[in-house]
Formats: sequence, C-alpha cells, structure tokens
Amino acid sequence: MKNIVLLFISSFLIMTATAQSSVYDFTVNDINGEKLELSKFKGKKLLIVNTASECGFTPQYEDLQALYKEYNGKLEIIGFPANNFGGQEPGSDSDIKSFCQKNYGVEFTMASKVSVKGDDIHPLFKYLTELENESFTGDIKWNFEKFLIDENGKLIARYRSMTNPTSDKITGLL
Repeated sequence: MKNIVLLFISSFLIMTATAQSSVYDFTVNDINGEKLELSKFKGKKLLIVNTASECGFTPQYEDLQALYKEYNGKLEIIGFPANNFGGQEPGSDSDIKSFCQKNYGVEFTMASKVSVKGDDIHPLFKYLTELENESFTGDIKWNFEKFLIDENGKLIARYRSMTNPTSDKITGLL
C-alpha cells in the first residue's frame, strides 16, 4: 500500500510540474550543436515547426522566412528537422542547414534534428503535443505542424501542416 501511495504522489508531482511548465523551461541544441535555452525568447511570440527537406510542404520554408522577416522583433521561429514521416529528412544537421540556406535563405533559428513522435520523442514535443489548447492535442500527424507560443511561454494555438505560415489564422494572432 505504501508503494502505491508513493507512486501516486510521484505521478501527481510530475503532472503538476508539467502543468506549470512553459516552453521556456526547455533547452535544445541548435543546428550547430550549441545549447539553446528557449527562455531567451521571453517577451516574443514563438512559432515552433517540425520541418523536413524532402516533403511536399518543404516550400513552407519560404513562407516561414517571409513571416520571420515581416515580424522580426516580435516573433521568433524555430524549425526542428525531424525524420519521423516518410523518411523525408534523411540528412545530417550540416546537410539540413546548407539546404535551408541555399534553397530558402533561412535566417530564423534551426534546431538540431529531433524526433517529434514515438518512443524517442524529444521532451519539448512530448510537452507541446500533450498541452491542452483551443486547437487540438495529440500526436503530430506530418511535417510542418506549427505551435504558436505567446510572450509568456504558453501555447496559444496549434496548426496542422496544411496551414500556411503566412495565413490569417497565424498572422491574426501576431
């Protein structure tokens, strides 16, 4: 009985800590392998996107870059390359960085390649996909899903791949 109570208390504390967290509690690696504390983006909106170089949605890099330039100073964007869907991000961080700069002139932050679903899901994406919000919760379904975070690190809205980064659904909240 004592073990069951301790397990319950431990589970409750973990759930409580998660409920009080924000994206600012996470540190990730950028595409150059350097630590990137998301708390550095406090006071700005943040758009987190799982990306891939060989996807039908890959041209959204161009729209993400346009959004980044238009809202520079108010919005930060972080692309998280992931190879979870159809093997559409097979390259190394170096390959991905080169591809993004050469083909789309990407200036916004790119993170190191991560997993965005499954047993090896990155903790940030586990957190984001489980957060209650007005849009929806649950697993990421494909590349270029988007998470819009407010200036205080809280999830405002979530968008599936079909939502273009420059759509009114997103820009209306910036």
